[in-house]
This record gives sequence, structure tokens and C-alpha cells, in this order.
Amino acid sequence: MQERLNFRSRLIYGCGDTGFSLTTTIIAAFFAIFLTDVVGISPGVAAIAIFAGRSWDYINDPLIGHISDRTRSRWGRRRPFLLFGALPFALAFILMWYRPPVESQIGLAIYYAIAYVLFDSAATFVYMPYFALTPELTSNYDERTALTTTRMFFSILGSLLAFTLPMLIIGSFQPQNAGRVLLMGALFAFASAIPLWVVFFGTRERAEFLTLGQPGLGESLKAAAHNRPFIFGMVIFLLTWVSIDILQTTLLYFIKYVVQRDADSDLIMAVIFITAMLVLPIWEFASRKWNKRKAYAIGIAFWAVVQIVLITLNPTVALPVILVLCVLAGVGVSAAHVLPWAILPDAIEWDEWQTGERHEGMFYSLVTLAQKVASSVAIPLILLILQFTGYRPTSAVQPASALLGIRLAIGPIPALLLCIGITFAILYPLDRESHRRIVQELEARRATSVTEQK
Repeated sequence: MQERLNFRSRLIYGCGDTGFSLTTTIIAAFFAIFLTDVVGISPGVAAIAIFAGRSWDYINDPLIGHISDRTRSRWGRRRPFLLFGALPFALAFILMWYRPPVESQIGLAIYYAIAYVLFDSAATFVYMPYFALTPELTSNYDERTALTTTRMFFSILGSLLAFTLPMLIIGSFQPQNAGRVLLMGALFAFASAIPLWVVFFGTRERAEFLTLGQPGLGESLKAAAHNRPFIFGMVIFLLTWVSIDILQTTLLYFIKYVVQRDADSDLIMAVIFITAMLVLPIWEFASRKWNKRKAYAIGIAFWAVVQIVLITLNPTVALPVILVLCVLAGVGVSAAHVLPWAILPDAIEWDEWQTGERHEGMFYSLVTLAQKVASSVAIPLILLILQFTGYRPTSAVQPASALLGIRLAIGPIPALLLCIGITFAILYPLDRESHRRIVQELEARRATSVTEQK
């Protein structure tokens, strides 16, 4: 029987994403501009610090994913990580926003690279097991979309709060506001830890998965490499979320320098994310009516077109026009949050069908690893584009060449990545009916195994 989750279970699990969304969005939106406009690091040096910090995830993600797959405890395979990892996660986030008494560009780059490594290690310790809970809570094709929709409501809510509330605390990114930036980091750090404890106390893992064998590292990697639905789902996820990372990094630069609406940045960001939250049910409905891949293709194509339109904006464009475009972008952002995440869990049953084992932790770790590897290259490249196009740190006015660099980063680059993602979605090899047949066969296998054991 493909179980359905009640609203309370979806709500408790979904709220756990709030903390991850708060921290990752704040870092994506504000860390680069914090380094350039508050700390005073040049974009090129900031790019090196970010690349060095994020590169640790090349080892960190699959290691934690594999450990969680092999964990057996009275709390389950995944939940112990949430209990014990929440506080280190919060403390490491605070270190990201401290401005040390160091003047050397190299010294500052080393500090922030180390701080990034510590945060990514602590974050992986909690979010990897959390993500891997999704396919364990339900195996129903459409119920997973509903579960992901609930989670993405909290994710987008976290992004909305992360884009708006920090600016109320900081005011503006200037050297004299370094203390306010640190205060912001501390407040959001502890606010991000609480939902993880809520998930720990409010969810339960399925007991039958605790009896499965503990897969070896080589077996897990081999299973992922031979899982065609997983490979396609990973590429779809990768291209979508690298685009989001690029946009989050560039958006504040775009608002501040291209359309010169720095005073309206909170409103602009709020419109995008409130729209994204409101239209989440539309994408769940579209996924049920068609399937996940078709809904993805339609939603992401719409968003790519909106991003291309954005590059035509300039300071003379009226605020209402900008807000209308933000509403349209929010529709696409909503699809990008729900559908790639909803596609991924279906490959878990394909894996168990082929191998007789489940490798959720490794699969999710490889997905986020691929995304981080790409982002660790893509985001520093965006900063290098700013460097090469003449961006001036701490300057109120940027040259035309730098404005062109910002426009390229906000429009054509993410639009191209999204279009490639659409191609992979169209070719995705697992639909609702084929997934249903696989789940039914797995249930029959488990019933036979229980009978034989008796």
C-alpha cells in the first residue's frame, strides 16, 4: 500500500526546511556583497575565498550521506543527525558574518574560506539526512509532490524572510555596519536551528528500512552511476538550482546598480517570493494533472523568458512595471522550488528494484554535491565577470561595463542553463505509471520476504 501522509506530518517535516532556506539564501544573497562592500575584499579575492570554502563539499557531502545510510539507532537512520547537529550548525553560521581585525586581503580570504568550510560541514551534517527522509516518509508518486510542496512553502517563506528581514537589521552594506551584520547572523543562526529539533521530535522513520543491509561506499556509488532516472533527475536539479544560486548572488547587485531601486529592494524581493508561495498549489495540481516532467518544462520555460526580459530594464522603468515582472518571475521560481525536488525521490524505488538496497543518503548527497561543485565554479565566475567588467567595490556608481556584466549574470546565463534543464526533463525516463508498477513489485517482494522469515 502506498501510504498517504496527514497534513500534520507534512507540516512538521516541511517546516524543517525553514532553517536551511534562511541560511543558504542569506549566504547566496548577501555574502558576496558583504565581502566586497563591508569587509572590503576585491571581487577576485572574494571569489577565491568562496571557491575554497565550497570545495570542501566535494568530500563532505558523499561522506555524510554514506554515514547516514549506514546509521542504525533507536531514533532511526536520519533523525539523530538533526538532534545533535542543530547547535553546531547555528554556531558555524555566525562565524561567516564576523569581521576579524585583519587588514590583509590574503588573511581575510583565509578566514572566510575556513569559516565557509566549517559552516558547510555543520550544514551537511543536518541537511543531508533531512533531505533523505523524503522518500522514507512516503512512496506515493503524487504524495511526494504534496510533501515537497509543503516543504517548499517553508523554503520559500524562509527565502522571503532571508531577503527582507536582514536588510531591516543591517540597513545597508557599508563598512560601518559590520556589527549589525554580525547581529543579523546570530539571530538567524539560532532561528534556523529550532526547526531541526521540531522535525526530530515530530517525525518517525519507517522501521522496515532499518532492517535493510548496510551498503558499502563502492556499492552506493555504483548504484547511483547505473540509475538512469537518478542521473536525469540530478542534472535537472543541478541546472535549476545553479541558476537560482546565480540569480540570488546577482539580484542585489541588479537592484542596487542597474535599476537603482536599492530603497525598494525589500519590496521587490517580497513580491517574488510571496508570489512563489501563492502559486505552489498550482504546480502541485499541474504535476497531478500531467506529470512532474511536463509541469517542470512549462514552468521553467516561462521563467527563462522572464529572465531574458529583465536585462532590458534600466533606472527609468517605473516601479509598477518592475513589480509586474517580479510577479511573473515568482511563478517560475515556484516551479523551480517544487518540481526538481519532487522528481528526485522516485529514483530511490528504481534503485531498490534493481539492487535490493536503498541509498537515499548517498543519492541526495551526490545531487547536492553536484550542485555545490557547479555553484562553487559558477558563483565565483560571476564575481570574476564583475571583476573583469570593472566593478568597483564600495562605490555608489558603477561603470557601464560593470552594469553589462550584471545584466549578463541576471538574464542570458541562467536562461541558458534552464533551457538545458528543460531538455533533460522532457527525456526523463520515469513517469507516474512506471513508478507505480515498481512500487507494487517492491511491496510484493517485501511481503514475500516477511512470509519466508516466518
